[in-house]
Amino acid sequence: MSKIKFIIITGMSGAGKSLALRSFEDMRYFCVDNLPTMLIPKMAEVCFQSKGGIRKVALGIDIREGEFLNEIFTSLDELKKLGIDSKILFLEADDRTLIRRYSETRRKHPFETKGATISEVVAQERRRLAEIKENSDRIMDTSRLSPQEFREGIFGVFKESEDVMSFTLISFGYKYGIPPESDLIIDTRFLPNPNYVPELKPLSGNNPPVSKYVLKSDITQKFLRKYFGFLNFLIPYYIKEGKSYLTIGVGCTGGRHRSVVVVNELKARLEGKKNYVLKIHHRDIDRNK
Repeated sequence: MSKIKFIIITGMSGAGKSLALRSFEDMRYFCVDNLPTMLIPKMAEVCFQSKGGIRKVALGIDIREGEFLNEIFTSLDELKKLGIDSKILFLEADDRTLIRRYSETRRKHPFETKGATISEVVAQERRRLAEIKENSDRIMDTSRLSPQEFREGIFGVFKESEDVMSFTLISFGYKYGIPPESDLIIDTRFLPNPNYVPELKPLSGNNPPVSKYVLKSDITQKFLRKYFGFLNFLIPYYIKEGKSYLTIGVGCTGGRHRSVVVVNELKARLEGKKNYVLKIHHRDIDRNK
């Protein structure tokens, strides 16, 4: 089974724990928010029982747990005994930023009590978290970071080189509607149409004569070179953003000829790329038989 990894996310309330958890979700971590620290070893048991199904876990721990926060180091010692790699990510921000964020969102601070100012409860929280901050593996100050910069910082530290990009290539017919799950859409209705060739019309884009007819066109070859170059440019930026899934819809009129050929060709050109996982779906190929 792959080595199990735990990331414990904690820190000052309002410093960005929710955004951090969403970033870890984008990196395919199994995320749990506000898990009592005494249950961290139980979460490890779940990972072992999954037999490799869960190997990366991010846990959000915050001050609302009260006395449970004092047990975090005991729980982390138990993880170490189990051979689990664990790290603490502490999120920090200056007082002015935290006070502004709470004022803007009108959220109640976990330490807020009757008669106490927000400055006082922030100071109280700092004192309580001093020990865990001192023992953290990574401290991120989010005071002057935009959400995008914050996410990029998380990815830069924790994204693994073996993380994969999953592609779904869908051929479709415009007459049946655009696949709503598509991130990118290609319209291939400008390519040579086998539907107007009597001997090719009853065939599909999976048949070699149809594929040869579409691909022999100079327009098709020029289009494929340019579009594949566009994907080579775009994909690294999607990965940098933390996107793990990309669905490309390729359409023609009926979804039986040109779009099928182009999907198959894109698959052939993307195959073999390191850390790419490919799946194709010819949605409307059988509608116009």
